[in-house]
Amino acid sequence: MSARDAIFGKLRAASIANAPALPDVSAWYATQRRDETVTQRATRLRAALEAVHTEVHAVTHANWTAKLLQLLADKHLHSLLIGKHTPHGKAVQACAPHGLQVLRYEQPIAAWQDRLFDGVDAALTLAKSAIAETGSLVLWPTAEEPRLMSLVPSVHFVLLDEKNIHADFHQAMAAEGWTGSMPTNALLISGPSKTADIQQTLAYGAHGPKELVLLLLQANGQSVGGVA
Repeated sequence: MSARDAIFGKLRAASIANAPALPDVSAWYATQRRDETVTQRATRLRAALEAVHTEVHAVTHANWTAKLLQLLADKHLHSLLIGKHTPHGKAVQACAPHGLQVLRYEQPIAAWQDRLFDGVDAALTLAKSAIAETGSLVLWPTAEEPRLMSLVPSVHFVLLDEKNIHADFHQAMAAEGWTGSMPTNALLISGPSKTADIQQTLAYGAHGPKELVLLLLQANGQSVGGVA
């Protein structure tokens, strides 16, 4: 008998211990999770995002496009990238002023890479949801809104419905069924792109957008945290 056969023989003859029971993660989170209203979760999310230089604006379904256009003008941005055939993209395009160039992401990257990286000021994407505990926006890239939209332009506008803010990461995964339908790249964004050198000098925009602007849709028209 070879040494290899002897080793495998011992392994096959060894008794297999019963695997320990898996912890009940859902039950643990249920005992730890805060009892919050939608507004309270939205306030917590806003505080976490603003702490890392994210700009947050409370808006309604009736005025979010006007607020977006105002911000674009205030920041002297002349071009906005929207997704291909998205309802929110069409809403902006329908009311865009003459001086704003609205571009659809409808070509393969190889066909317009130079323009995407050097000729687009800002992009608008929809957040699938958010996590109040960590101050994270959850983006679910699709063929209509590829992930480069949130990585390349200098200013990233994100539209989020406050009803889709979860208390924590576990609740987000469970409520949205992540185990069965995750995209190739799910993005968790917790502020604008930033990096620091060995001297601890913080720089924004080194590896992505230097500005992150959240348009937080209010169901009741009230401001989150008392600030518009």
